[in-house]
Amino acid sequence: MRNDKVIQVEALTKQFGDFKAVDHISFHVEKGEIFGFLGANGAGKTTAMRMLTGLSKPSSGKGTVAGFDVLKESERIKERIGYMSQKFSLYEDLTVKENIRFYGGIYGLSKNQIEIKTSQILQELNLSEVGSKLVRSLPLGWKQRLAFAVSMVHDPEIVFLDEPTGGVDPNVRRQFWEAIYQAAELGRTIFVTTHYMDEAEYCDRVSIMVSGKIEALDTPDNLKETFKAESMDEVFLKLAR
Repeated sequence: MRNDKVIQVEALTKQFGDFKAVDHISFHVEKGEIFGFLGANGAGKTTAMRMLTGLSKPSSGKGTVAGFDVLKESERIKERIGYMSQKFSLYEDLTVKENIRFYGGIYGLSKNQIEIKTSQILQELNLSEVGSKLVRSLPLGWKQRLAFAVSMVHDPEIVFLDEPTGGVDPNVRRQFWEAIYQAAELGRTIFVTTHYMDEAEYCDRVSIMVSGKIEALDTPDNLKETFKAESMDEVFLKLAR
């Protein structure tokens, strides 16, 4: 049963001068949930995620991630989460193995743990044959899967994915969502931002941001029913009017 709220946010706001990039948003995410954070580019998704991951301080409001306060305990939050940025966070001039080992060290794994994780990731992703190749030589889809695996090298409770499927073809996007499902089946909570409205169908619940505010939050099926829409694209278009 999903009854643990691993992310809780109340009236969270980020203001730059007179501009509110994130405007009093409130929501929660339950343990083991795939939570979609949807919106057009510039809607405030990445700014909100940066506050939740401890990379940016809120202007006002409150929230907790993995039980820690986003304002006062950002370093504790960073220890408990995985994070994959839009650019995949990989070092192009390092090999596949070197990237895994580097991030294992960053997250405080022992040498033995790093070796075990390196072998495990290479095997699970079928990358053993290219483990000694530079990351820059990999196809985009492989880089994407590697970045996702590296973000979970320390077995975090919650994984934040910021536009993880941007710039890849639909087939690669589907493969990546299969990896997300596998991670969720292990009990991890997945918080994913995207501007691809069709990807909402893969989520347990989604919120839709418009101009810094959450304008809708529910399961994809309930949102389509509420807005009398055939697809999440249609839901979004009705909200954005």
